Amino acid sequence: MFEQYVSSSPYAQPMRIGLLTREWPPDVYGGAGVHVDQLVVELRRLTPVYVHCFGAPRPDATAHSIPVELHGANGAIQTLGVDLEMVMATADVDLLHSHTWYTNFAGHLGSMFHGVPHVITAHSLEPMRPWKEEQLGGGYRVSSWVEKSAYADANAVIAVSHGMRNDVLRAYPFVDPDRVHVVHNGIDTTLYRKDPDATALIENGVDPDRPYVLFVGRITRQKGLVHLLRAAQQFSDDLVLVMCASAADTPEIEVETAEAVRQLRRVRGNDSVVWIEKQVPRAALIQLFSHSVAFVCPSIYEPLGIVNLEAMACETAVIASDVGGIPEVVDNGRTGLLVHYDAADPAAFERDFAAAVNTVAADRDRAAAMGLAGRERAVAHFGWDAIAEQTIDVYRTAMGQ
Repeated sequence: MFEQYVSSSPYAQPMRIGLLTREWPPDVYGGAGVHVDQLVVELRRLTPVYVHCFGAPRPDATAHSIPVELHGANGAIQTLGVDLEMVMATADVDLLHSHTWYTNFAGHLGSMFHGVPHVITAHSLEPMRPWKEEQLGGGYRVSSWVEKSAYADANAVIAVSHGMRNDVLRAYPFVDPDRVHVVHNGIDTTLYRKDPDATALIENGVDPDRPYVLFVGRITRQKGLVHLLRAAQQFSDDLVLVMCASAADTPEIEVETAEAVRQLRRVRGNDSVVWIEKQVPRAALIQLFSHSVAFVCPSIYEPLGIVNLEAMACETAVIASDVGGIPEVVDNGRTGLLVHYDAADPAAFERDFAAAVNTVAADRDRAAAMGLAGRERAVAHFGWDAIAEQTIDVYRTAMGQ
């Protein structure tokens, strides 16, 4: 019903793919959702793809709501209920492809129930995010069990970076390395490109005449936002930090972030930070990328980081931690700067991060050159058409073709 398959596909016998995701437009709030949204566009040029997602009805996907009996239950239990609905709705596909633990259970059970292969894309791993227990409580133990069980039996695992592949094999040593394939995240460089319009800056309280660096991400320990706020106390006097940050994992993290913002303002003044506490529309976000001196990504865990590609596609230099798959995206010294993260010495990370930001901000010609190099790299190495072809190859491997 929703496959939108283009009959000119080079594949003689197209596969019917059941793609399972929590996020689907308009409800996209993280990198996994961006990945699925843009990947499906290209996959549907090659083979029929039936998207199953969480939430309200969609015109281009089958949406599944939380069963009425589970309203008020722990979020992890609600997720399992939605997954069971997905299992029952995917009887007529040739392969199931799940994204994140939220749909791994549906892919795992659906594979057994329907007798079809199951492919997982590894966007993140529960063992690498122990702070989620603060958010989910006992639900974190459920999500960890779901993920571990699904990875044990999956016919193939797609890691979004080589760093992610290493994490999969380290966290789940029982997984056959031959079943773990690296297919990078991508970026639509026709959509993400430099926009000279500055209307969105003014609408969001950003002074277009003052230099600023930009952060975009959820308020979660993974994104290292508190480290960034502490580092920003050491930024150059004229430099503003613009934060597009919302959706705190827990009330405690939200309070901790708010206190770090207050402390930054006490040290450097009220106008040293602009906190945009909402999900910014894509067009406005592109303008914020385009006019920033640099994009900052202080993550303490990041399998790849699509947001860094978005910034690069908008010709923006990136300053990021050197964790996970980020070094596979940011070419240190050419498209931005990488800062070493050591959990044992966060103060050193914060100091070094501030120094990297100040270095780039002090040399606008270098920042602009990094932005241009970033755009070139995004176009040359992270196009969705090639990524879709690689994904189809993984499907065929999983099916024994």
